Amino acid sequence: MRNKYTSLQISLHWLVFFLVVGAYCAMELRGFAPRSYRPLINSIHFTCGISVLVLMVARLLVRIKFRAPAIVPKPHPAIIGISHLIHTVIYLMFIALPLLGFLTVYFRGVEWVAFGIHMPVATVPDEDREFDMKSWHELIANTGYFIIGIHAFGALFHHYVWKDNTLLRMMPGKRDR
Repeated sequence: MRNKYTSLQISLHWLVFFLVVGAYCAMELRGFAPRSYRPLINSIHFTCGISVLVLMVARLLVRIKFRAPAIVPKPHPAIIGISHLIHTVIYLMFIALPLLGFLTVYFRGVEWVAFGIHMPVATVPDEDREFDMKSWHELIANTGYFIIGIHAFGALFHHYVWKDNTLLRMMPGKRDR
């Protein structure tokens, strides 16, 4: 049995990580840029978000096909359960966030761009739906900081305290045999 994730799984994981960082940075740092850059920054956010959606669906499909390699030494079943819960939340979060973001700008009814392509908009803006979608999008995005922190903390705790192979299974580089 493998002791690392497949190269495809590792690539998708880290690509999603960098896109999530890009999406979060675009929103958090946009206030430091001149207002004239706002459309570009929003486009970066939208493009990263839609890319995350596509790649998270791909990750989910790949995850169904290729099981996770074993953690050595094997952790307590409660730890495995918590890990599965956090990973489920991460998958749901990074599929829901882009969908909610898409619906937010769709219901705004104003032209917007992702990947340099003009995206669809509602013919009649719906401010109530836009507000609802935006509220959920922001709540989940802000909760994402906490969830991502737990995920990173868990990986580092496994590596430095329990000294198992959890972190190493997802690190790029030479495949272990």
